[in-house]
Amino acid sequence: MSPHRIDVHIHALPDAYKQASRRAGQGATITSGFPAWSPELELAFMDRHQIAVAINSISQPGAHFGDDAEAATLARALNREAAQLISDHPTRFGAFAVMPLPNVGAALDEIDHALDVLKLDGVGLLASYNGVFLGDPLFDPVLAELDRRAAAVLIHPALPPTSRSLSTDYPGFMAEFTIDTTRAITHMIFTGTIEKFPNIKFIVSHAGGTIPFLSFRLSMAPLIDRTRFGHRTPEWVMQQVRALYYDTAISAGAQTFGALDVVADPDRILFGSDWPYCPDAVAERCTESLTACLSPQRLAAIERGNALKLFPRFG
Repeated sequence: MSPHRIDVHIHALPDAYKQASRRAGQGATITSGFPAWSPELELAFMDRHQIAVAINSISQPGAHFGDDAEAATLARALNREAAQLISDHPTRFGAFAVMPLPNVGAALDEIDHALDVLKLDGVGLLASYNGVFLGDPLFDPVLAELDRRAAAVLIHPALPPTSRSLSTDYPGFMAEFTIDTTRAITHMIFTGTIEKFPNIKFIVSHAGGTIPFLSFRLSMAPLIDRTRFGHRTPEWVMQQVRALYYDTAISAGAQTFGALDVVADPDRILFGSDWPYCPDAVAERCTESLTACLSPQRLAAIERGNALKLFPRFG
């Protein structure tokens, strides 16, 4: 079978990113360390798994390691490198621009450069920055600009200070990433952020963390705590959940789709591999699972059709 999938959740690991992360004492999200990455390795992975297009992003902890000026410089360099990769392989690669958040001013400058000059395909945001979640007013200027542009925005989990302080020593990808995403989306729902910025195409990593499973529980908040949430309704909460896009990275099983299918718009589920943090064996298991639990029509939509509506240049 020829490459056909569009992968919206796949990571580039340029040397500048790995070096900055190591200097800051930040390791990889897997205990074996940063996996090998190069454009050639990524293209080989794509061909092995029938991936026609990879829309790359930078994983957590992003581009900010404590110094605002260094973060702005690093984000600019990483986004230019992403643009060069697209220039070298225009039909195979796209990119979500990394932002120097929580420096809002620098992020606004980088949005202009990344989308207007470099012509990247969207923006990647972390679910939280230093424990401050998306939905906080701090980030409203950034979201307002992305809403004005009707941008595609990939929300990827971080590993916030609360997760790092836990007594358990399991890698963050096992549970903490999904919790970070869940907290961010919960905050975005009840602060009205999703409703306030309706033109943003929010793509939530890993099928939304635990949001599909918890969505009914969240929708009960207006009935349980009328003082704080009584101006909302259960139906309104579910509308916010349905407004999101969801990717299938490490979330391709029938166990996940049992909840996701109930809450998500079928046209807003997108394919993601999470390579290179997830190796070939995971990609194989996930694609096998998608094939087993979905009809051919739904599989085609998730693997390609739905993404083409967001990123028509790959058609």
